[in-house]
Amino acid sequence: QESMHAYAANVYTTVIEELMKGKQRKFIAVEQEFFRLWWDMVATDTQKQQVHQLLQEGRLEFVIGGQVMHDEAVTLIDDQILQLTEGHGFLYETFGFRPQFSWHVDPFGASATTPTLFALAGFNAHLISRIDYDLKADMQKNKKLQFVWQGSPSLSARQEIFTHVMDQYSYCTPSQLPFSNRSGFFWNGFATFPDPPKDGVYPNMSLPVTDANLHLYAQTMVANIKERAAWFRTGDVLWPWGCDKQFFNASVQYSNMDLLVDYINKHSAEFGVSVQYATVSDYFQAVYSRNLTWETRDSQDFLPYSTEPFQAWTGFYTSRSTLKGIARRASSLLYAGESFFTQYVQKHPEGSVCKCKALKQLQSLRWAVSEVQHHDGITGTESPKVKDMYMNNLMYGMLNVKKLMASIIFDINNAKKDGEVYSSVYTKDSGEPDVDLYVVVYNPLAWNITTFVTVSVSSEAMSVYDELGRSVPAQVQSSVESQSTYDLYILVAISGLSYRKYSIKPLEGQQPAFVGSSVKYKRRDLARAGQQRQQLFPVVNSCYQIVFDQNTNLMHSITDRETNQTVQFTQEFLEYHVNGDTKKGPISDNYLFAPNTSAVPVSKAVGLEVMSGSLMTEIRQYFYSNVTSQDYIYAVYTRLYSVPEGYDGKLLCHRIEQEYSVGPLEFNREAILRTSTSLNTRQLLYTDNNGYQMQKRPFKAYVNNTVARNYYPMVQTAYIEDDTTRLMLLAERAHGVSSQGNGQVEVMLHRRLWNNLEWDLNNNLTLNDSSVVRPVIWLILGSKAVTNTLYRTSGLALEHRPVVMFGALSGGDKPKLPQQLQQNSVHDLPVTLPPNLHLQTLSIPGWRYSSNHAEQVHSIHMGEQQQGDADFSRVLLRIRHLYEVGEDPVLSQPVIVDLKSLLQGVGSVMAVEERSLTGTWDVNTLERWKWKSAQYPGKRFFNSTETSEDFTVTVHPKEIRTFFVYFQVQ
Repeated sequence: QESMHAYAANVYTTVIEELMKGKQRKFIAVEQEFFRLWWDMVATDTQKQQVHQLLQEGRLEFVIGGQVMHDEAVTLIDDQILQLTEGHGFLYETFGFRPQFSWHVDPFGASATTPTLFALAGFNAHLISRIDYDLKADMQKNKKLQFVWQGSPSLSARQEIFTHVMDQYSYCTPSQLPFSNRSGFFWNGFATFPDPPKDGVYPNMSLPVTDANLHLYAQTMVANIKERAAWFRTGDVLWPWGCDKQFFNASVQYSNMDLLVDYINKHSAEFGVSVQYATVSDYFQAVYSRNLTWETRDSQDFLPYSTEPFQAWTGFYTSRSTLKGIARRASSLLYAGESFFTQYVQKHPEGSVCKCKALKQLQSLRWAVSEVQHHDGITGTESPKVKDMYMNNLMYGMLNVKKLMASIIFDINNAKKDGEVYSSVYTKDSGEPDVDLYVVVYNPLAWNITTFVTVSVSSEAMSVYDELGRSVPAQVQSSVESQSTYDLYILVAISGLSYRKYSIKPLEGQQPAFVGSSVKYKRRDLARAGQQRQQLFPVVNSCYQIVFDQNTNLMHSITDRETNQTVQFTQEFLEYHVNGDTKKGPISDNYLFAPNTSAVPVSKAVGLEVMSGSLMTEIRQYFYSNVTSQDYIYAVYTRLYSVPEGYDGKLLCHRIEQEYSVGPLEFNREAILRTSTSLNTRQLLYTDNNGYQMQKRPFKAYVNNTVARNYYPMVQTAYIEDDTTRLMLLAERAHGVSSQGNGQVEVMLHRRLWNNLEWDLNNNLTLNDSSVVRPVIWLILGSKAVTNTLYRTSGLALEHRPVVMFGALSGGDKPKLPQQLQQNSVHDLPVTLPPNLHLQTLSIPGWRYSSNHAEQVHSIHMGEQQQGDADFSRVLLRIRHLYEVGEDPVLSQPVIVDLKSLLQGVGSVMAVEERSLTGTWDVNTLERWKWKSAQYPGKRFFNSTETSEDFTVTVHPKEIRTFFVYFQVQ
């Protein structure tokens, strides 16, 4: 809002006005969040008409067209797609406009997922800027800044995209003038926050163009154009005019630039250059029409990113870990809420929940999750008050979706008759002691899931029953978090996109939940542990034996019981101490990680408590700075699960769950968990790009800053391996990870920093994060073949844990059996996909646009597109193949899916249309530019996929297929 007031609204208002004054003028805009705020709150009817006209004339162009310009390192693919889809849906509904070019100039490093997503969205070219300074210099010198990028090894040429890397000047106009000590080209100065200056004089207003300096100005501009022309293969130079916080006074911008453009073109023979205002589309069209043959790049990404020898932008992989965690929880809740609501609309057309209000509740969370994907959002590189805004918007949206889900359950179960009251709580609240507690558990994945959910209860004596009154396996034990409550772990088995209802009752002599028993071990002084003989004790389930050493209270080894491989396995917390004084050397900040020495162990003593029960063993380790310390800053809770007969325990059994408690840290400390194993990994690490594909990360030695430059983002997955065994890490939020030694993997969990860098202080970009963070990581140890079959489904099971809702039943009423569970009709069938396919989206977007492009354009032209309520009949469906070609002998095969039978539990499918990734193109009419490469000398090409008439589709490795589905109206 402050940005709108101080800056952003003025950009759109003045730019539109100026574009109308000169046919030659053009402008590009990216982020829809700001544009939509202007469109809805500020724009007059006249301005809206002008926007329509300028878009048609190609003088205003939306590039990328997502809600924001998303970060590429720490975002999840689902959320990248969501924010693109949000923006594209608005642009297509309002203007019939579909962006076809990217302008990813500001994210800190480039992922290989992005070119694939942009290709799937129908883009013709991709543009990036921030890559390693030394790599950029080399590419620039050799004219290799442009190439055809095949971001996905499995999709390769089918979803390749021409990519342009900006030269060393990046996306801002070089502003130095050799003939003046004032800057050039930024005639409106730089915007000031929170208010525009009263006198209209902005900082750094450039020297105006006059008759006296016109020739000198032109010479400066031409010299820069010629310098850059030498770095590219064609005579077309992209010369970005603008920067951060520019064009809020477009009048002074264009009036000065008009003079320059005219002058250069009048003397173009003498200068050897002609110039024109252009959009990104104009530039790429010019390059494309040269018909050159381009080199191809494989699926290697451009991460991490360094700007100078001591400036590795790898700190933001962990900055503001709490925000990163909440952003992912919000995304996961949105995913569950969307499919829950979609099923409700189809199955309960007469339901009492207001659909329009429900859509608004979902939209509030769509907007919040979209906006936080910004490259200064989830990255943790914003000021504290902006971070608070993101958090507030996320919490507000989550509350809305929780309320919606509770009201749907209330309605389906017709709660009034049953005397049940579903509150909209989603926390670990417990019912009153004399009231039976109800737990409704929804599984948002399209697979059968067997897992544990945790409920906070007030006593150890509890029993759990399902809808039919059968006893459900459960375990209760003293809570980690509080002295007065207990954690009740309930074993739930739920089919795809379905919910189950469990009642929790104080004990009346029936089958109780198992009570976990506690053994506390003496706190151990690590300094003295080496002098004693090892005293080992094991913790066992069907998949693993984990051995602890009583002398140190640390983990000692893990045996994979399937292969009988034993891996030495120790974990310790360490801290990198970093410098905060720019006079003393390189600093760490929200963006940068600059350790000045090796990491230092944090604790001299470890306390241990083991809670064991028949379903789960929890090992609680507390790390103290010395033997007599009262408080700990670090703790690990390791959980190993045992699954009773009759349950599918494959995923649960192979999961070693770890929850960490870290903080509050001291200043200028960066906290890591280092896991050291006996695996001979040759220091090779694998990490994921955005939860979509894996990247190989060999350790690289540099002259400077080697530790920080070998940090990579782990969004969902990382692993190390030797010839026989692999150790996988699965995460529920992004972290920086690295392998600083053979057999080692370290995860950065938390950072707390303070520095005196001018830029950081001016923008309040300090990371004085005094919070305690509680991230969760699942470990899987096993042969490559076994971990291959487990890690994709496990990663998604961690991402999309079941949603737990609470209700209380008063006065001993016996609940009637919900219809849902009698499974007597086809509509109660679960939605189930094979384990190599993921139901990535099932939602009701609500867009009112026609999926026929000619009709959509016509209705906008006639001014008919605004009327009417949201469209509830169109369902958006995405299915993603989780495996690469050749990754697994079985799971890497293409899969044939019958969409009608897949969705028969939701409703009767009448029609299916296959669409581009964000829904705005019919895939059969989408024709992307085909750039010539040595591999493919031909030029034009159609982006065709085979969909048959009978609702079956074949999904190939790594494909993401998007459909509009229409159900028979009940």
